[in-house]
Amino acid sequence: MRTVVSILSLAFLVLFGACSSTQSLQEYYVDSTENPNFLSLDLPVSLLNLEEADLTTEERAALESLRKLNVLAFKKNGSNDAEYKAEKTKVKAILKDEKFNELMRMNTQYGRATIKYLGDDDAVDEVVIYGDSDDKGFLLVRVLGNDMNPAHLAQFIKAVQKSDYKGEGLGELGEFIRG
Repeated sequence: MRTVVSILSLAFLVLFGACSSTQSLQEYYVDSTENPNFLSLDLPVSLLNLEEADLTTEERAALESLRKLNVLAFKKNGSNDAEYKAEKTKVKAILKDEKFNELMRMNTQYGRATIKYLGDDDAVDEVVIYGDSDDKGFLLVRVLGNDMNPAHLAQFIKAVQKSDYKGEGLGELGEFIRG
């Protein structure tokens, strides 16, 4: 009987010891919503007002596959520099997980950005856009949709980047984007 208990105890330790201690992106979103340095919003894709824009067929297909955006923004100010660095480190550690596939990196007028996705090349479950600026803070966006295609999404992101959209209709988040 002691052998069975020992084997079960060892199996229990191995099972839970093998679990990652890294926080999931969803857990990070939930934990951060109560922090006053963060702004958290769930937005419909229609708010981007890109339906009327001059989009290619691929960009339109990408737009139609998107449902909503979960946005988490850390607004940096003079008194939260240490927390900004700590939170930025946490997010980067989460996004280094091998389950995230990198789609693209870019430098924008707002700062650096990385776009990653969960899923496989044919069926994307979720797209994650992370951007940071040492002056303003960082922005983390989870893009949720149906049958999203990485190739179409890259084209769509380029269309949004070249558009003149400056965050109109986003309230406090728009102010954060415009700086």
